[in-house]
Amino acid sequence: MKKLLTVLAIATSLVACQPEDRIFVEHQDLSPEVEWLKKDVRTFKVPVTDNSQAYNMSLSFRYANGYQYQTANVKVIETSPSGKEKVKEYDLKVRAANGDYIGEPGFDIWDSEHLVEANKKFEEAGTYTYVIEQNTPVDPLNFAMEIGVILDMTK
Repeated sequence: MKKLLTVLAIATSLVACQPEDRIFVEHQDLSPEVEWLKKDVRTFKVPVTDNSQAYNMSLSFRYANGYQYQTANVKVIETSPSGKEKVKEYDLKVRAANGDYIGEPGFDIWDSEHLVEANKKFEEAGTYTYVIEQNTPVDPLNFAMEIGVILDMTK
């Protein structure tokens, strides 16, 4: 019984930490070797039930101390429920001009969120597919740990 109460308390605190306008969040590990290979794409299925609503779409990037670049360059392929594709490239800024890491620190790991599309309107309701690949000139991208997609309703 005590274990069940502990699990419920943890689950409740995790849910409580999410903003109420956050409708989707998913993070995926990249590699146990703490690197991201160009061939290692990640796929996210994002349900959009209300296409009359505007959304803010963000990408999250988790990386470790030692990450050597100012940005993490990614290519995102969005496929609508009816099969229309859009390709976008983003430079996720993870280091400030002075070299400091950007994001929320946790010992040697950093979590960063990057707003990539503000007030995004979806053409149709349904499940959108996002395929994300690393798009930096190097392979592998060392010290990369996780990539994620976040969708928030605008107020």
